[in-house]
Amino acid sequence: MRGPEAPGPAAPAGGEPLRRRPALSPSRAADFKQCPLLYRFRAIDRIPETPSRPQLRGTLVHAVLERLFELPAGERVPEAAAALVGPVWAELVAQAPELLTALFTDPGDPELAEWLASTGPLIDTYFAMEDPRRLEPEARELRVETELGSGLLLRGIVDRLDVARTGQIRVVDYKTGAAPRPVAEARALFQMKFYALALLHLRGEVPAQLLLLYLADGQCLTYRPEEDELRRFERTLDAIWAAVLEAGRTGDFRPSPGPACAWCDHKALCPAWDGTPPPYPGWPGTDSAEDARTAEG
Repeated sequence: MRGPEAPGPAAPAGGEPLRRRPALSPSRAADFKQCPLLYRFRAIDRIPETPSRPQLRGTLVHAVLERLFELPAGERVPEAAAALVGPVWAELVAQAPELLTALFTDPGDPELAEWLASTGPLIDTYFAMEDPRRLEPEARELRVETELGSGLLLRGIVDRLDVARTGQIRVVDYKTGAAPRPVAEARALFQMKFYALALLHLRGEVPAQLLLLYLADGQCLTYRPEEDELRRFERTLDAIWAAVLEAGRTGDFRPSPGPACAWCDHKALCPAWDGTPPPYPGWPGTDSAEDARTAEG
């Protein structure tokens, strides 16, 4: 999920391209905190990026686990998940053929077969962490959207939402990397608190648990948020959004060089690396940042 959104691909017959109301997502909030110019490249300029093989493997494993829960409970076994890898990959390639050509030579590339097989240990680790035969999620890939009192619109996608018979909510997110060190846990939980706050606004209830499953090393990170904490987090998001709007008004999205620059797709366009960004196109779909608070696509 991206925010704010640039014009969508569809348009009414003979009309202008459809535009979505600018919003904040966990990934774009993290981008702005890391580097405002990266936020601009991704959310406003919408410059294409080619995912790495590990990133694409994460997408594939997420899709396999989502599809797994479409099977009857008794059939959710490791062999069934492994059998889904090929068909799900074929669907991803059918939707975006450039994924294959950008990362592999052709469908017969021996590295492709090896890469597909590398999903196996991640899926096996998932089954070692929980038994999907005993779970009936209320939702998978749940799109959440809510407006805060400040006018900030939140958008995001929750990997899985579990609701107990007692009504308690658990937010579950799959990570195909390794668990972060304790010093980096706050950053890892940022996304989950974002979802918890959105669900608090949508359902009037604080999720009982936030659960991150790290499939590379079989570790999990659990957190029990409190309402007061989420209200403070809401003010944090408002502050981030205020900074985004000001940058959108002025076009001043400054680079913030750091270790992540090593794998950034946009170094050639970044002034911190002697590059030149494209001309600023303006805030998506509106004439001013203030209008962006109320503009609807």
